[in-house]
Amino acid sequence: MLPPLLALLLGLWGLERGGSMWRDESVTWQVAHRPLGGLVELLGQVDAVHGLYYLLMHGVFLAWDGGGLCALRLPSVAATALAAAGVAAIAHRLAGERAALLAGLVYAVLPPVQMYAQEGRSYALAAAAVVWATYLMLRERWTAYAVVLLLGCWLHEFAVLALLAHGFTAWRSRGWRIAAGAVAALLLPLALVSARQAAQQLGWLGRPGWQDWAAYGVLAGAVLLLARGAGDRDLVRVAVPLALLPPGLLMAVSLLHPWYVDRYVLYALAGLALPAGARLAAARGWWPWLLVGALLVPFAFWSAWLRTPESRKDDVLAVAAAVRERARPGDAVVFLPSRRREWLLSSPRVYEGLRDVALDRSPAASHSLQGTELPSAEIREALIGSPRVIALLDPAGQPVDPYPREAVKRQTLAAWFDLCSVTEVRGARVAVYARPDDCR
Repeated sequence: MLPPLLALLLGLWGLERGGSMWRDESVTWQVAHRPLGGLVELLGQVDAVHGLYYLLMHGVFLAWDGGGLCALRLPSVAATALAAAGVAAIAHRLAGERAALLAGLVYAVLPPVQMYAQEGRSYALAAAAVVWATYLMLRERWTAYAVVLLLGCWLHEFAVLALLAHGFTAWRSRGWRIAAGAVAALLLPLALVSARQAAQQLGWLGRPGWQDWAAYGVLAGAVLLLARGAGDRDLVRVAVPLALLPPGLLMAVSLLHPWYVDRYVLYALAGLALPAGARLAAARGWWPWLLVGALLVPFAFWSAWLRTPESRKDDVLAVAAAVRERARPGDAVVFLPSRRREWLLSSPRVYEGLRDVALDRSPAASHSLQGTELPSAEIREALIGSPRVIALLDPAGQPVDPYPREAVKRQTLAAWFDLCSVTEVRGARVAVYARPDDCR
């Protein structure tokens, strides 16, 4: 019971992150608050890969109206506790009670696990499903295995890579082959829909950088080093493929089709926690515990930092607060680029008090995440006709979008307006423009 309890306590610690929310969580917030019919129509156009999670969160917000950031993040907290219990159950079956306790605790304290335990996205839930599917594989409960793993894949499609890792352990089993085929077949409808949406869904990604490969090298080195002293060969056969295959395969594929983000394969960290727990359980002497103590110090600082707004790319609630302080009734608002409309969509009281002069069809009306915008010429005319404009921009130094609409926004603001003020907010800038000599 201790691993899930620790995971739960860590998840509840600083759950609201200083009253902040970053833009991916804002997508969850605004999509899950849409009417059920509108949500289903959206998934036919974009984000089908998160469809089951959005439906789940729609139910959460219906049940807990006004739950705020707690309602947004508690499902991930609960899923992380469930995953820690699953890691302990796997270790108990393969390496004994002491290894179970330590492996579950290791999983709970890993900083990336703590990070996504407090995030209103699907990654912690998919990780919990993969962990428990791994346990069911060891128990040869193939129907339950297929159901749980399929649930994980429908929560996030890249959970299917765990199926390949499981194949290294169970490929000789006829039951596993049947279950794996069932998962693949029942995942096919989602795969076909998400394949059509891939360019829109993942177009922002680049190929893995040296930091990604370095992080994977550290993970691989740690897992292989721990596996050498883990003792139980069955545990090694489960843990090593789970830790290394999903991220490794996704990174390799991303050399051609950039699809890799570490959180997409969060569940791979269970493969690190298992040999770590087994190695600690078998350790004799003081040096392993000295090493653990030395690691806990930076982990504690890292954990504390994860509970701050600075741990995420931006803070949509801080952006909305800055706009509220600076906006006047009737002000125009423009987003550069248009996808940053997300910064205000989860604060409708602020957004609805402004004139979104570039907007053609709202997110709900267009069945999209951020809506659609007017043609370039109409955007230009709408801006020129506005005496005062609030512009929401990426931080200085970020590359600008080359698309005609974005270029027209920049050119019109520069040619027809004075820049009155720029306020730096976490991951964003709030700029106020007015007609020449009218900033006061």
